[in-house]
Amino acid sequence: MVAPLRVGIAGLGTVGAEVVRLIEEQSRMLAERSGRGVRVVAVTARSKAKKRSLDLRGINWAKSPLDLASDANVDCFVELMGGSGEPALSAIEAALKSGKSVVTANKALIAKHGVRLAKAAEKHGGAFNYEAAVGAAIPVIKTLREGLAGTGVNRVYGILNGTCNYILTRMEQEGLSFAECLKDAQRLGYAEANPSFDVDGHDTAQKLAILASLAFGTKVAQSAVYVEGISSIAPEDLRAAEELGYRVKLLGVAVRTAKGIEQRVHPTMVPKSSAIAQVMGVTNAVTVDGEGIPPITLVGPGAGGAATASAVVADIADVARGIRAKPFGRPVERLRDTTKAPMERHEGGYYIRLMARDLAGTAATIATRLAEQKISLESIVQRHPEGVDANGATKKGAPVPVILITYATSEDAVYRALEAVQRDKVISGRPQVIRIEKN
Repeated sequence: MVAPLRVGIAGLGTVGAEVVRLIEEQSRMLAERSGRGVRVVAVTARSKAKKRSLDLRGINWAKSPLDLASDANVDCFVELMGGSGEPALSAIEAALKSGKSVVTANKALIAKHGVRLAKAAEKHGGAFNYEAAVGAAIPVIKTLREGLAGTGVNRVYGILNGTCNYILTRMEQEGLSFAECLKDAQRLGYAEANPSFDVDGHDTAQKLAILASLAFGTKVAQSAVYVEGISSIAPEDLRAAEELGYRVKLLGVAVRTAKGIEQRVHPTMVPKSSAIAQVMGVTNAVTVDGEGIPPITLVGPGAGGAATASAVVADIADVARGIRAKPFGRPVERLRDTTKAPMERHEGGYYIRLMARDLAGTAATIATRLAEQKISLESIVQRHPEGVDANGATKKGAPVPVILITYATSEDAVYRALEAVQRDKVISGRPQVIRIEKN
């Protein structure tokens, strides 16, 4: 009989507690699938005295994460504490250097130190698994690293933050403002008291940096990701998207271009006919465009204790099976450096909403400035003017909402044209610009 895999877990929050429960409840199935038993032998957390709905009898309590990582009676160290630095970093490094395998759900740590930790895993022979770090229960890491090992990837993109997707869904369906939806998301527990990490796009950026490394063989570098959040999105943008056949999503996009790998996070208009446009609420989704195959879209719960724990336990099962995949799909020495692609060079279609002054020559001026930058329009929509008098007649010069959809052009050209239009004083306020991502 093969001895059970002895697991040590650092962090007994929502996910850690659920992992302990799952291993206990699914012990027979895990043994059948893995070819050996899996047993939690030691744990640690900030407070030993805290009341938990867990039966920890027969399980050792380590004084610190570092002690647990160094415990000779532990084969697999599971880090569920979070944070991009200590104590998680030192504990994982200690576990890897002692030849142990490591499982983690810590996207922040991988985005910052992933290459360093992968190198330690390769050097000392342990596994370094992190499926739960991106998309929780959605098996996107294994899909890119193993399932598509024989397929060249051209683009990977997705909805990687449930908080933002929930807010945009509510805004679209109920016509509410960003501020109203954010407040409700906080009340329901979908958004933190300080929501900036989510709504400003940084959570998505960390996850995208990891996916880009797996897809394109680049070193994980969050600094290489262009980031823009969703706070500027207004209900009128979502109504316009609906009428034009689009839906607005916060996407993380990594794409191979002639100028290198472009990594970007921003609000995006996607065709309503696309699979990703159907993903609503707190659900996450990732689409992979591979050479010679139709796009593959994976959809599921991207956060939550049960979903994250299921991915953690799947990674532990791989360790029990003896699987030792390269953490980023290639030896670390073959991962290429990557730099931040200038968004001015991005090429694609654009949604532009202007508040144009209802004066003679305004439309001609806007058209001229666009033509100067060789920007062609796919469609133009003029709304009813907002300024009317008591008899319903238009007030002279009142701003008129004008919506433009461009054919593919460069970002630099769009902003040069808009800067010229603003100098001409034929629009009021700041233009709204949203990039369009085609199928």
